[in-house]
Amino acid sequence: MSIVVTGAGGALGRLVIEELLKRAAPGDIVAVARDRAKTAGLAALGVGIKIADYGRPETLEGVFAAGDRVLLISGNEAGQRLTQHRDVIDAAREAGVGLLAYTSVLGGPTATFSIAEEHIATEQALLASGVPYCLLRNGWYHENYTGALAGTLRAGAVIGSAGEGRVASAARRDYAEAAAVVLTGAGHENSVYELSGDTAWSMAEYAAEVSRQTGRRIPYRDLPQERYVALMVEAGVPALGAQLVADADAGIARGELAATPGDLSRLIGRPTTPIAESIADALKRLTA
Repeated sequence: MSIVVTGAGGALGRLVIEELLKRAAPGDIVAVARDRAKTAGLAALGVGIKIADYGRPETLEGVFAAGDRVLLISGNEAGQRLTQHRDVIDAAREAGVGLLAYTSVLGGPTATFSIAEEHIATEQALLASGVPYCLLRNGWYHENYTGALAGTLRAGAVIGSAGEGRVASAARRDYAEAAAVVLTGAGHENSVYELSGDTAWSMAEYAAEVSRQTGRRIPYRDLPQERYVALMVEAGVPALGAQLVADADAGIARGELAATPGDLSRLIGRPTTPIAESIADALKRLTA
């Protein structure tokens, strides 16, 4: 039996592997990625490496074995994810895995923004498969915002379309740690966790914190959804991606990413990372 992390070459996957190495022997961990270069260094630590691509179902053959505990990290190809996720679920079912955890979206079937649609459909496919499951319904990452700090500082404003809506985000590492806890712990079969930060904040509050830490006046500019999409496209964001981001902001305005049920902090046994801490870390990297 192994602990298998798919999408291990991505930002979340790498952090999950790091957290697993604190809790399990390297030889019990398998990192699955489509690009071997992105797993550089893991093999030297004793982690198993398997190469597979969500978009090529034939590469999933032999990736899983009976009793494995698997993390399916959601794909990043909008419009293709449901088919890809189903292929992974089918491969896991055929292998007889002991647990399949999936990184879904906060609120699950109650979420109405477009990004949630493929997550909701994947949840339904996983439940219908009969595979023991754990739904890790991740809220937004701090990094969704702090990763754009350079652009924010250039623009002199935080720009969005979320109105006065609040976001209960947490650091990506917080979510990675929760996944590692589930994969190495007992009693998580057929469970659902609503994962979010301990504190919800508004875009105006985020802008105020950036202002405080930089000593600059950085306001929040709330735009109509269409204008926000146009600005992102002008900045080089693909049109579909821009539409999805703006639509998610509309979901934030409706309160769909503000829930603070506490599941994340209970799983990791500590408070979630404050947004101010992640802002400070991002600013340090920008000035390093």
